[in-house]
Amino acid sequence: MADPSVRYQSVDDLRQRARRRTPRFAWEYLDSGEGDERASARNTERLQQVLLTPQFLKGALEPDVSTELFGVRCSLPVGIAPVGLTGLIWPGADIALAETAARCRIPYTASTVNTADVADVGPRAGDMGWFQLYPPRDLGVRADLLERAHRAGFRVLVVTADVPARARRERQSRQRVSMPPKITPRHVAQAALRPAWTLGLLRNGLPRFHTLERYVDQATLRELAGFVGASLGGTLSWDYLAETCELWPGPVAVKGILHPDDAERCIDSGADAVVVSNHGGRQLDAAPAAVDSLPPIVERIYGRVPVLFDGGVRSGLDIARALALGADFTLAGRAFMYGLCALGSEGAQFVVSMFEQQLTTVMHQLGCQHLEELRNRNPRLAPA
Repeated sequence: MADPSVRYQSVDDLRQRARRRTPRFAWEYLDSGEGDERASARNTERLQQVLLTPQFLKGALEPDVSTELFGVRCSLPVGIAPVGLTGLIWPGADIALAETAARCRIPYTASTVNTADVADVGPRAGDMGWFQLYPPRDLGVRADLLERAHRAGFRVLVVTADVPARARRERQSRQRVSMPPKITPRHVAQAALRPAWTLGLLRNGLPRFHTLERYVDQATLRELAGFVGASLGGTLSWDYLAETCELWPGPVAVKGILHPDDAERCIDSGADAVVVSNHGGRQLDAAPAAVDSLPPIVERIYGRVPVLFDGGVRSGLDIARALALGADFTLAGRAFMYGLCALGSEGAQFVVSMFEQQLTTVMHQLGCQHLEELRNRNPRLAPA
């Protein structure tokens, strides 16, 4: 392939190619939101309405886009957000993402329901590995999962708070996407039209919830999917969160926070960071855009713990917008998956490079040498 940086100038360019290379059932799982998908669209639309004011005559600038989070230096203020069923979306995705994180020095968050065992993927991420927890109802399972993740080298725990129940994702239902996917002639035909995906599946094997297999007698994908639905999520409480913070030996971030009261109570419960997010618009179509919830939470937290942002980040400019509004760090999920689906195992690193170039350019245009200066660029969020 010719130099992808010429052909693919944006994450949206990668998204278009990714759609052409991914079977329909896998694509719908990655790309769809809940309901009419207004929450998903709202994330990107509202983020694009954040305006930043340049300041000029600064002389020669060499912007530094690196930052420190939880005692580790990151090359960029962005990490890879947790994505479930990654190996179904693109075969071998978990390993590729972990290795990209270690190589590029950005965090990688492994989901409880990804398709590689924590013991395999953790060491590949090095000191950039984070583990995302869908809170198990069985406290013994919780303790075992946390111990395995820590033993595998994951440093940061991300507790997902915004999945109290399974969401209705009508777009997936209309396309007869079920989890786990039923192997039907229709799925076989869809896969046959996507040879790169199919070859990857032959190399990596059928996707399985490897991390969860030990907790189910018959570890088929269907049995494991039943376990996920019956045993993970739906019971998270403040007491449960406080207990989890006590159990985990490193930093704990709570993901899916949209209300300032919840953000403050996360800190009171022992959390070391909050992640402002509406789950990519995949849980409640009426949820506010993550960026609309960011400033009130930053104001309430007032520097006591880092505030991370996850909601529609598709460019270095989006990263700058979130930081200017007070976020200490950002996460992106779909953007990195689009890169993998579009370009294969090197696609996630291509997205990292794209983000770095874009953010550096934005810093030049704004007259900022360091990321901290972004907050002095008078960010304005247009009225909803």
